[in-house]
Amino acid sequence: MNKFINIDNRKIGQDYSPYVIAEMSANHNGNIENAYKIIDMAKRSGADAIKMQTYTPDTLTIDSDLPDFQLTDGLWAGRSLYQLYQEAYTPWDWHKPLFEYAKKIGITIFSSPFDNTSVDLLEELNAPAYKIASFEAVDLPLIKYVAQTGKPMIISTGMADAEEIQEAIDAAREGGCKQLAILHCVSGYPAPAEDYNLLTIQDMQKRFNLPVGLSDHTLDNTTAITSVALGACIIEKHVTLDRNGGGPDDSFSLEESDLQQLCSGTKTAWQALGKVDYGRKSSEQGNVKFRRSLYFVKDIRTGEVITAEHVKSIRPGYGLAPKYLETIIGQTAIQNIKHGTPVSKEMTE
Repeated sequence: MNKFINIDNRKIGQDYSPYVIAEMSANHNGNIENAYKIIDMAKRSGADAIKMQTYTPDTLTIDSDLPDFQLTDGLWAGRSLYQLYQEAYTPWDWHKPLFEYAKKIGITIFSSPFDNTSVDLLEELNAPAYKIASFEAVDLPLIKYVAQTGKPMIISTGMADAEEIQEAIDAAREGGCKQLAILHCVSGYPAPAEDYNLLTIQDMQKRFNLPVGLSDHTLDNTTAITSVALGACIIEKHVTLDRNGGGPDDSFSLEESDLQQLCSGTKTAWQALGKVDYGRKSSEQGNVKFRRSLYFVKDIRTGEVITAEHVKSIRPGYGLAPKYLETIIGQTAIQNIKHGTPVSKEMTE
C-alpha cells in the first residue's frame, strides 16, 4: 500500500494523526469578510487545511430554463443549476487574497477545481494540492489535467461505483500523479449516518491500495470519528460561521465548537488505536495494589513447612500470582517470615 501522501510538509496516512480539512464551500455567503473569518475559525479549531471551490456558473453549467437544469427537490429546490452556482461560487479575484491570508496565519489552503481554467488559476497561486469533488470523479480529462501539475491529489468518490473509482485512479496515474488519496463519501446533503457503510473504507484500502479518508456530510461528528477507527486518515467536513446563516451549505455544516470537537475527537480516536499490546499500560501501574497476589498471613519460622493457613490470596498485588498457591504449600521456609509479607520464590525451597 502507498502508505502516505505529503501536503505542505504534512504526512497524511494511517501512521499519522488524521488530516482534517475544513471545507468552506459556499458558506462565505458572498462576503469575503466571512471567508476570512472562516479561515480564522479553521485555524483556531485545529484543522490542518481550509479548502475552497473554484468555479463559476459558466464553468459548471449553462443558464437554461429547460427541465434538465431545474432543481425540484432537496435542499436547493426551486433554483436552476445556474442560479445555485451563481449564489454559491467564490469569485476568482478572492482567491489570491484568501490564499495569502491563509499562508500568513499558518494554515494550508487548497481548492477543488471544476475545469481546466480553474486549475490554471490555482497553479498561478501555487496551490499545494488538489481535491476532486465527488461529482467530478467521472471527469477523467479533468483528473488527468490536474495530475499533470505533479501536486498531490485527493479524489472524493461519492456516487462512484468501484469501476468508476478505478477509472479515476487510473486517469490520475496516467496523468502523472504520484501522490494520490481517495475519500469515501455519500453525496447527500445532509447524508444520514446509516448510508455511510463505513466498513467500505477498509475494503477501499485493500482494493485500491491507497490512503483512504472520509468526506462526511452527516450533521454531527460521530460518523467521522468512527471512521478513524476503520483507518480513515483524512476527514473533510463543511464548516460555517452560522448553521442558520441561510447559505446554500450552511445547514449541514459545522460551527466552530463542532469543528474543535472534530479535530480533538479524531486525534483522540487515532491515538486510542495505538498498536497490539497486551502489556501493562502506564496508567495501570499505580493500580497493582488492587490486584490479588499471595501473602503470608501468619508468622513462620525457618524450617517450617508452609501450609494453607500460612498463605492466602489477597490484595495488593505485590506477591506471587495466585496461580502459584499450590506450588508454595508444602515447601519449607528458608528464613523467618512475618505475616503481611508478600510471597516470593526466594523465601522457600
